[in-house]
Amino acid sequence: MAEKFRNKYRVPSARLQNWDYGTNGAYFITICTKETQHFFGEVVDMEMNLNAVGALAEKYWIEIVKQFPYVELGNFQIMPNHMHGILIIDKSVVFVETRFIASVQSEQAIGGFSGENNPMLAENISRIIRWYKGRCTFEIRKVNQNFEWHSRFYDHIIRNSESFERIQNYIEENPSKWEEDKFYRK
Repeated sequence: MAEKFRNKYRVPSARLQNWDYGTNGAYFITICTKETQHFFGEVVDMEMNLNAVGALAEKYWIEIVKQFPYVELGNFQIMPNHMHGILIIDKSVVFVETRFIASVQSEQAIGGFSGENNPMLAENISRIIRWYKGRCTFEIRKVNQNFEWHSRFYDHIIRNSESFERIQNYIEENPSKWEEDKFYRK
């Protein structure tokens, strides 16, 4: 049963308890549109044909590596009403913050009122997906003002090379198996 918070029911987290989602590793991500509406294009002859909105969703997925230098992309696929992708976190990659604003902020200003507990400072999957969904929404609404994501996303920690290969293949083959997909809607 869901707990109440401020007189509203809270849905329990689907995240693995006691797992640091900023840990180096590979993560399989699925993000759906609200009510699985078709915003990104259509599958024709077992191939995904992106429309302008789908092209933006693809563009900003690719830009994740520019925003988060400790992330590599595995296979990804934009589908009519969702997207799948593999994010690989590797924090052994050394990077230097060079934005001017970062160099002039005082130590006290870090994180605003929440300080070091500000979730936007965490280098984890949630922050990456928050950035991706926010960036997409901002740009896509210039094309289609009705665009919305589902409020949550699905993640799966990839624990071995066999699982990694199976998921990579699933993503690659997703358009050819569209009518069998659990997110399939006409």
